[in-house]
Amino acid sequence: MNSNSFYITTPIYYVNDVPHIGHAYTTCAADILARYHRLLGEKVFFVTGTDEHGQKIEKAAAAQNITPQALVDRVILRFQELWEKMEISNDDFIRTTESRHLETVKKLFLTLQKKGDIYKGEYEGWYCIPCETFWPENQLDDRLICPDCGRPLEKVREESYFFALSRYEKPLLDYFESHPDFVMPESRYNEIVRFIKSGLKDQSISRLGLNWGIPVPGDEKHSLYVWFDALINYLTVVEYTENSEKFKLFWPSVHHLVGKDILRFHSILWPGMLLAAGLSLPKRIFAHGWWTVNGEKMSKSRGNVVDPHLMIEKYGLDRFRYFIMREVSFGLDGDFSEKGLVERTNSDLSDNFGNLVHRTLNMAWKYFNGKVPKSESSTEPEWEGLVREVLENLTYFMDKFAFAQALESIWKLVHYCNRYIEKKAPWILNKDQSRRKELNQVMYLLLDSCRMLALMTYPF
Repeated sequence: MNSNSFYITTPIYYVNDVPHIGHAYTTCAADILARYHRLLGEKVFFVTGTDEHGQKIEKAAAAQNITPQALVDRVILRFQELWEKMEISNDDFIRTTESRHLETVKKLFLTLQKKGDIYKGEYEGWYCIPCETFWPENQLDDRLICPDCGRPLEKVREESYFFALSRYEKPLLDYFESHPDFVMPESRYNEIVRFIKSGLKDQSISRLGLNWGIPVPGDEKHSLYVWFDALINYLTVVEYTENSEKFKLFWPSVHHLVGKDILRFHSILWPGMLLAAGLSLPKRIFAHGWWTVNGEKMSKSRGNVVDPHLMIEKYGLDRFRYFIMREVSFGLDGDFSEKGLVERTNSDLSDNFGNLVHRTLNMAWKYFNGKVPKSESSTEPEWEGLVREVLENLTYFMDKFAFAQALESIWKLVHYCNRYIEKKAPWILNKDQSRRKELNQVMYLLLDSCRMLALMTYPF
């Protein structure tokens, strides 16, 4: 791996609906990582995008009496508008309807087919249209409803192309055992290992009668299953079809952020496809939790879906981004409430961080005409030790994608500096000319702390 590169992805978002807090959460996390690794001087490639094929899109477009292309062209604007409003720094935006993606999908399909890992057979089982997911009977109960969304399943029996995932059960287990941080957090790693050990079956990867999808090369009455198509976007954006320098630079350093509901596709099917193609596996796949709203599951029927556009307009971008990253440990479920957002950001951003910067800059203008004073004596040993501790913890937590803990560590310096102001009382030092050097030292330390805090909080 090129240790100087960092490739970070969000899942490509399904465009059957407008973006909500879950989309904003994943994308904000990826943006934080991209900004952080750029600060480290690494070559960063940050990608998000939209998943635009499938039966669900086809049906939604028909219900509105428009073409699927017209539907996806309209919905993606909401995603792009939100990323601009959130100041997301993505380097690429991939749409699965783009020609570059079609070529990559064809190449990978033919590569796997040539190796004998794709074959034609007959699929019989249960299918969830909203989730675009096949479910074997051994994962269902008598109610025959989707384990993910709770909606009724449809019985399907048709000719299908299959990916021979079962061949890669042992190689996947071996890889997991030798890479304990491949899937994070640990609870998700254990969940996936248990699932693989229960036995993997070959996966149906095509549908008959689906007009809105990528045709199977050489057999266009079949369209590729939306998940097989969508996962390949991670190769499309690094120019896999051209075996380019971009691919060589970034592919070995790819990190995927996903919601816990799509972890199995990313940590079992996708690695299986990559192993079959002879490609290296991602460095890490991190599954974050879900947001509830005031203790309830978020749903349209309850009318409690959190619209990031509205939250940003009401409270501002800095407050919104800070709250969703600080309020809950990345990887766990969290609860969103406007009351919680106001209380958290008033305390952390206004009363602590904002107050520190405001007081420090005011004193710098008042006592030194806005200039940084010279500090001739050594700095505070306690401060130096704390700065080292904060930087070490920041590095550790950012490597673990532990954003809440990283912010908590940064705020130790914020709290120290606020206490330091009260302890040193620069307004008293300023009245005594004999203590001018001490004032210089105090203000230099405070200004230097604000400089470091600006750098440390920049990614967030």
